[in-house]
Amino acid sequence: MDSQIKNANKEHRNSLTKAQKVALWITTHVGTIDFAIFCIIFVSIPLIWKESMATIFYISSGYLQLVMLPLIMVGQNLQSKHSEKRSEIDYELNVKSDKQIKNIIDRLDKQEEMMKEILNKLNK
Repeated sequence: MDSQIKNANKEHRNSLTKAQKVALWITTHVGTIDFAIFCIIFVSIPLIWKESMATIFYISSGYLQLVMLPLIMVGQNLQSKHSEKRSEIDYELNVKSDKQIKNIIDRLDKQEEMMKEILNKLNK
């Protein structure tokens, strides 16, 4: 019986291509307060300074929707695959544990029967 426990996180990380790692990095970093501050400082403030609201609306809607959203979706798909891999490994571990528990219960039942036989012999 193979009792080696797999690390889903490690397996998932090792299976990613460079492009997938970039997409995953973008997904995990774009939805942070740090990225929001970055956008405010390096995108919004310079554009407001130039007083070009049309440019701000264009960049905020077009850029984020056309460029960042597909990248975020790719990263979310990768996170979903990682979750599925963890679930598969958890299932395999549960099946192994179930078999081991049944084996232990069978052994305990046999020991109980033997102890009853010994007790019966001692009582006679």
